[in-house]
Amino acid sequence: MATQPSRRGPAIPGRSLPVIDPATGEAFDEAPDQHPDELDAIIGRAHQAWRGWRADPLARTTALLAAADAVEAAGAGLAPLLTREQGKPLAESYAEVARTAARLRYFAVLDPGRRLITDGRPVRSEIRWRPLGPVAAIVPWNFPLQLASAKFAPALAAGNTMVLKPSPFTPLSTRLLGSVLSAALPADVLTIVTGHEPLGARLASHPGIRHVTFTGSAATGRAVAEGAAASLGRVTLELGGNDAAILLEDVDVERIADRLFWAAFRNCGQVCMAVKRVYAPARLHSGVVEALAQRARTAVVGSGLDPGTQLGPVNNAAQLTRVERYTAQALADGARAAAGGHRLERPGYFYAPTVLTEVPPASPVVTEEQFGPVLPVLPYGSLDEAVAAANDTGFGLGGSVWGTDLDRAEEVAGRLECGTAWINHHAELSLAQPFAGVKDSGVGVAGGMWGLYGNLRPFVVHRPEAA
Repeated sequence: MATQPSRRGPAIPGRSLPVIDPATGEAFDEAPDQHPDELDAIIGRAHQAWRGWRADPLARTTALLAAADAVEAAGAGLAPLLTREQGKPLAESYAEVARTAARLRYFAVLDPGRRLITDGRPVRSEIRWRPLGPVAAIVPWNFPLQLASAKFAPALAAGNTMVLKPSPFTPLSTRLLGSVLSAALPADVLTIVTGHEPLGARLASHPGIRHVTFTGSAATGRAVAEGAAASLGRVTLELGGNDAAILLEDVDVERIADRLFWAAFRNCGQVCMAVKRVYAPARLHSGVVEALAQRARTAVVGSGLDPGTQLGPVNNAAQLTRVERYTAQALADGARAAAGGHRLERPGYFYAPTVLTEVPPASPVVTEEQFGPVLPVLPYGSLDEAVAAANDTGFGLGGSVWGTDLDRAEEVAGRLECGTAWINHHAELSLAQPFAGVKDSGVGVAGGMWGLYGNLRPFVVHRPEAA
């Protein structure tokens, strides 16, 4: 069985990575800060492990199902640690652990199948599927376990081995997850590495890696793609979004206000496909602002370990500074905070849930991905104006339309330039559906059978038909 390091890992003199509790702003543990030169040996072992792992699909299925059981059994250890380093409420951490196990189960039994191609000639062409080899994943800090499993579950199910690097802000829960999975997976099938840059850059550009999957900023995604191109490695990039929600004239504001609020503020707004802009009809605008502001003012903000907490802290100091800067710029440009608009005076990285009105459309809090507990609400005069504003972004991850007439809402949703459009809800995905963005929101497809095929290459066997 695999041998993974313990949660903290071996002591490396002068090479430790402090891990901050965002609810206090203080370090509470550390992880190894591994040197990029270590990757040669790690990837070499992943290549050796691949030879056996790819050979037996039934054994892979058995191992991945056992891994899912192990993750579920370890929830009481994984979830509190995830909350401690990420900040989210404990109930959301338990949900993330459950989603990790569910994803392993889903991909464990997914079969790419074979396909015959007929074109009228007396030949038999059969498409089969083969794994790629050792692959790499680089995972951000907002959903460390869920996004890790979204990458390793299809990759391992396809017969690849993986080297995975979590964010330096959230290495501990991922390392613990690696230790849990080691009870079910053969050695070196999944390896967790932790450290500061240039560890991730070296991993993405390593000639022994055949596919790199990355979730993070567009700027870093471009660097990952450039690094992978040196060895002609594949890339799958999920690069964030600036999702818009369009409210129609017939929307029932009070009926949808809770769903809309949490679609924007879940995980303290640190969700790539969260609602980040709301466009409301001018005659309903003030009512929408007040409904959302009332929920922002009454949301319970605190440590994720406290049972009553609904919103935890922003994950790290740099992200808190970004949220503060975008909000301050909007207020300086004439926006008004209907709720929040300031950092909370307490230890840690807490920011008051903020609803902004009277926001200039060109303000960075509207045009950029703020990735925090701040939501601008903008009025529109005509529906064409709202759709044009929603599409006027370099991103194209998701979007939503809210109204009573579902046919009308679906027609408007079809006009959005994004990968997924929801009606009367937002950011809900099943394991079976594809997940992809357009424009600067990414390259490639994750989720469902598409995610499995992304970790495989076609192999064609071409032979004459029997005489």
